[in-house]
Amino acid sequence: MTEKVHIIEGLGETALLLPVLINTALAANDRAKYYFTLLQTARSQADRPLAHPVTLRAERLASGVTDESLDTTVERAARDPAGMYQIPKLAEVLAALMREIDLMLSPVRMESNGTAAEFDRRLSGLRVEPPSSDTVDGALIEGMCSGSRDRGDSLHLLVMDLHKALNRMQARIASENLDGCLAYGLTDADRPLVRAFMRGVNRTAPLKFDHPGLGTTATHSGARLVLQNDIGTTDAHVLVIHVEDRTAAITCTDVHLQRLMFFQSLFERFTVEWDDTRSRKDTAVEQGVYHLSVGRYRAADRGGLEAFLEFLGSRLVFLIDWNRARKRLRNFVRKGEAIRLLKWAADHDCGHMGFLKAGGELLLYETLQVVARGQYHPGQSLEDLLGAKPADDYLKFVLRTCTEGLLKGEPEVFVRDAIRAELLNYVRTGQQSLFDIASDHAAYIVEIAQGLYTAVLRARQSPDPAPRVENARRAKEWESKADALVNQARQEAKAGEPSEFFCSLVETADDIADELEDAAFHLTLLPDDPSQTRLYSSLQVLSELLMQGTQEYLKAVETARHLHRSAAREEMGDFLDSIHRIMLVERDADEAQRGVESALAQSSADFKALYQFAETARNLEQAADSLLRCGLHLRDYIMKQVMAA
Repeated sequence: MTEKVHIIEGLGETALLLPVLINTALAANDRAKYYFTLLQTARSQADRPLAHPVTLRAERLASGVTDESLDTTVERAARDPAGMYQIPKLAEVLAALMREIDLMLSPVRMESNGTAAEFDRRLSGLRVEPPSSDTVDGALIEGMCSGSRDRGDSLHLLVMDLHKALNRMQARIASENLDGCLAYGLTDADRPLVRAFMRGVNRTAPLKFDHPGLGTTATHSGARLVLQNDIGTTDAHVLVIHVEDRTAAITCTDVHLQRLMFFQSLFERFTVEWDDTRSRKDTAVEQGVYHLSVGRYRAADRGGLEAFLEFLGSRLVFLIDWNRARKRLRNFVRKGEAIRLLKWAADHDCGHMGFLKAGGELLLYETLQVVARGQYHPGQSLEDLLGAKPADDYLKFVLRTCTEGLLKGEPEVFVRDAIRAELLNYVRTGQQSLFDIASDHAAYIVEIAQGLYTAVLRARQSPDPAPRVENARRAKEWESKADALVNQARQEAKAGEPSEFFCSLVETADDIADELEDAAFHLTLLPDDPSQTRLYSSLQVLSELLMQGTQEYLKAVETARHLHRSAAREEMGDFLDSIHRIMLVERDADEAQRGVESALAQSSADFKALYQFAETARNLEQAADSLLRCGLHLRDYIMKQVMAA
């Protein structure tokens, strides 16, 4: 203990001694956690040697350990052939660790509630005697550093529980309350800094709703202000801030490395120097052991320091239940997208706790089942249903709406209805976009079919091949534009749109465009001989049928756009009429194809001319077959997916 502690103890003023003992114990807690990290990281280096191992110097300095020689401990750690670990200064580290735990117990022993006896009992069973050499079994390190209660008690768990007990004691003996911060021993210069930090904490604290956490304590220790926030209820999730001159040093511990990285990402507007962050990530300690992140912000002046502390305080609420929110969102978007959504929610001060309180993933699942029934299937992500960008926009709406609605005290049914209504807009918008693609594609098919019919009609009237050549050029241009729409539909499907049906529909319809464009080309190869009246006449019948059929297909697509379960009977009747006419076109096209074959058998034209007539007719007949497939495909979708929803 410090000299001041000895003096106070000698005077018998134990009530004055307790705050000093707690300060000393909290400082010992920082050092103990550093020693745990040092041992675990040294073992990891011995198991998986890195070319540039971490030094943990930043962690050492932040904890108050002054022995610089420990900065080489990780680098020099090794494993011998027998599987034992050689860790330099091991005996000194273990002896120091036990001393720090004893210091942590000192203030607890002053209370008469029996708590100290339980801690002493645990320590007696867990105490580690420093070995005579620097060789140690890996099981000893693992047992000491384990943070999992399922594996049994450990020194690490003992330190975490002592830390909680010290925080409770500190709160009880606080001599003043600064805007919710329990403080003692502050100087006049400390108080504006504490108030700045608490302005940030209190501004965003409502975003945690009824979740416990964000308890803050402050004291003056040595030459620096010490702020501590418990954040949430996780054992090893604690934030300590040391403020000295115009520098704020942040030490944050967490069991989730991803959350530490997320925490660091929140300070883009400030130049915070995070020490060894990447190295700590690359040498992540084993499950159950906390991770430690150290950052420093050097302000230009006192006002800048207060602004940083206020912002820092306002960010803590976004760490509460962060991992649970991330897991819930991952049911609907990719892992990286879930973290970006949480970052957006923090940057826009709406957070994720409202979403969790309103039902989390269950809220979204119920919404999807109600709004997107028939389109949404279990296991499907929201990106699959809406597409990546719309899914991102919709989830941002959900996060904001849940928070704002619950903060206003609105009934949860109001929040749920708003979320359902918004999803309905996205589903309809996505469908309309897909219908636009199918409709535009159908319009190009109509253009090709009409041009082909006109070209056949003119071929009967004039031997001039120019109109047929020009029609083939236009048909090729329209067919290329139709191909581009097919690619667009495929891209929508790759982006996760609910477009399996639409993509399949447009791909099948593109067979119509291909066959009609081929027919337009073959038409340019026919002889300039008006005497072949019967052959041209049979082609005219086929081409007219295709023109009529493609027009009905375009009409069916446009009518289907507006169909839903409660649509007017007349709209459904118009849609089915178009489908029935397409079916008749295909049947009549088969008959017309036989007419072409009969005309070919009776024609006196040469073989080349007969071949081109036959190929043109075959293209038209196959286009009619594809047209029928499109019509039936569209009908099945409307009847089974739309009207049954």
